[in-house]
Amino acid sequence: MNFDSIIVELSIIVVGAAALGTLFLYAKQPIIIAYIAIGILVGPNGLALIRKTGHIEQIAHLGIILLLFLVGLNLHPTKLVKFFKKTSILTVGTSLLFGGASFIFASLLGFDMKNSVLFGAAMMFSSTVIGLKLIPTTVLHHKRTGEIMTSVLLFQDMIAILIILFITGESGKYVLGTFVMLAGKFVLLSLLAFTGVKFITIPLLRKFDVVQEYTFLITLAWCLLWAAIARFFGLSYEIGAFVAGLSIASSRIAIIIAEHLKPLREFFLLLFFFAVGAKLDFNFDIRFLLSAIIFGIILIPLKTGTFYLFFKKTGESSKLSQELAVRLSQSSEFSLLVAASALSAGIMSQKCAMMIQVITIVTFILSTYFVVKKFPTPISNSSILRRD
Repeated sequence: MNFDSIIVELSIIVVGAAALGTLFLYAKQPIIIAYIAIGILVGPNGLALIRKTGHIEQIAHLGIILLLFLVGLNLHPTKLVKFFKKTSILTVGTSLLFGGASFIFASLLGFDMKNSVLFGAAMMFSSTVIGLKLIPTTVLHHKRTGEIMTSVLLFQDMIAILIILFITGESGKYVLGTFVMLAGKFVLLSLLAFTGVKFITIPLLRKFDVVQEYTFLITLAWCLLWAAIARFFGLSYEIGAFVAGLSIASSRIAIIIAEHLKPLREFFLLLFFFAVGAKLDFNFDIRFLLSAIIFGIILIPLKTGTFYLFFKKTGESSKLSQELAVRLSQSSEFSLLVAASALSAGIMSQKCAMMIQVITIVTFILSTYFVVKKFPTPISNSSILRRD
């Protein structure tokens, strides 16, 4: 059989995820872990039923794009600005602390200055995908928890993009100037999207909203259009998709659109978590592998405690601060992108890049366990905590 066929590959991924997911649910474990596990099992470093994952990763990226589109779809713009102001200092402060702690850890392992700095930069962020995937839709869209977490994650994404631009040599020498330029591009992108939605998208949706296929098609097209435009501006696809959703948020049809797109989002997110697992290669120095696993375990309580203290300082209640801290306690998919960019640019060692991958996946798994067991999520095994 030709296992390089995209149809066969997707069949292996979906059937394998369904089978392993069933076992995980019987064992009362989070199903996301099954998606990562099937990637490790059938990916290039496992049974090698799927030998190349680059094209799967590109398809999977659509899941993240749709996730951010749905987040923006029910978040009012004025609330976003308000929470950006509230969380900007918190986001920068925590990022610097996590980066500093990670830099010290890398230095103690014997990495040179350049690798240690890049390692620290990669470890600064929390996962947008894990954070938003594990929060109930009602909380994400209508509760303070979701609004604060979204603003922190989006601000982190902006910082991550700046770091990646700096690594690839596209930021020039002036980091602050580049950040201001990125912020300006974000504002311009938002203005264009809001203008377009007012004069084009909303009138069309009002005229043809009885045709569900058309509603689905035009909103998906709007999402992907602004994702592509954002990339052209030097921002990320995810930010463009978020702006596209935010621009439609004032429309009454926004909730209906969100419901239509959720199954599509889930399919592509399955591919994303598979790709994360498939990247993992345990075939390197056992000392560094164990060090990566240990640091991943340490990073969870370090991030949780730091975020808790910072949220308390900004005036949040102990209960809300604790929930936000636990939900933001993992590393980010941007950690993998920073490592990949630095590796491609020839400024990071293969060993350092592999450590970042192992740490990120360890924090993904542990953080998911903690969140699913303690707080409401759409994938909880408990009927009390299961909330969509």
